[in-house]
Amino acid sequence: EVHLVESGGGLVQAGGSLRLSCAASGFTFDDDDYIIAWFRQAPGKEREGVSCISSYDGSTEYGDSVKGRFTISKDNTKNTVYLQMNMLKPEDTAVYYCAADKGTITLMLPGIYDHWGQGTQVTVSS
Repeated sequence: EVHLVESGGGLVQAGGSLRLSCAASGFTFDDDDYIIAWFRQAPGKEREGVSCISSYDGSTEYGDSVKGRFTISKDNTKNTVYLQMNMLKPEDTAVYYCAADKGTITLMLPGIYDHWGQGTQVTVSS
């Protein structure tokens, strides 16, 4: 059974940085082809794709609002995906979710992801 656990959220001032982690179990990055993605959802807004990475070849995608500020990466030895968030803005405030879907095509469409973590709150103060 696939299980995803996010960590690393918190309160930070605008311009600061945070690193989120998503520890995955139930599959391995080395042996299984999965797309692992970060989504976020602010109150009253739709869930938004932030970034995703392929366990197959490490290819990545980013949402337009975070390009140049956020970096996604993976550590195969820890079966963990990271989201380094720099130059944070108040509009980045949201609950951030990790999601996983079996496959090799990097798409940030929430509906295709079968597995979700519980979410971690990121709050950026102005």
